[in-house]
Amino acid sequence: MRSLVVDIETIGEHFDALDTVTQNVLTHWIEREAQNEEEYKNSLEDLKNGLGFSPLTGEIVVIGMHDVERSKNVVYFQAPGQSLGEFEEGGIVYKQKTEKEMLADFWDGASQYETVITFNGRAFDIPFIMIRSAIHGIRPSKDFMSNRYLKLQKFSASHIDLLDQLTFYGSVRKRGGLHLWCRAFGIESPKADGIDGDDVNGLFGNKQYIDIARYNVRDLEATRKLYDYWKTYLYFL
Repeated sequence: MRSLVVDIETIGEHFDALDTVTQNVLTHWIEREAQNEEEYKNSLEDLKNGLGFSPLTGEIVVIGMHDVERSKNVVYFQAPGQSLGEFEEGGIVYKQKTEKEMLADFWDGASQYETVITFNGRAFDIPFIMIRSAIHGIRPSKDFMSNRYLKLQKFSASHIDLLDQLTFYGSVRKRGGLHLWCRAFGIESPKADGIDGDDVNGLFGNKQYIDIARYNVRDLEATRKLYDYWKTYLYFL
């Protein structure tokens, strides 16, 4: 069985560039619920910063893929205005692509795998990838969203979301993020270098495209190591 660890980085559209109707749709609840001008401004700023969390107002700038059995990484990344092409660094293959190109290549590669492994990928990475693919007219080669419960697996593709598994499908009261789970298991956190997902918008705006891609690699490595711990100590199927 071939397994693939997947992680993405996303950015949001610029709020001021959105049409008036879309701006109103996104902000009407703020206007209704804000108690004062300061609360309105804070909520609006949070909304602007969060546009990258939805495939309707955001896009993918990095897709990282780690082949578990072969221990090989490929990272697709956007770098508008630059010609970086394809290169290798520290055993990692980096490939500059547009969002549409990276999605097409992702599904072409994913078709060779039976299992995808993520951290919180059912709530974010995989549906984001699938919706953005559909927006670009690309049909996914696998359904990695069906059958959440592994013991009932009857499909040709499975998705192991480690946040699901480590919290026993939400039974653990405090779910925690990737950093906390890495800390608990003695795994170096991908945030150790001072970058996290909230920084991606700013880094992209500053054209620090390779820094985002390298951060994604650290996410992949941490997720892979967390998967090894889960499979060794907590997997009973």
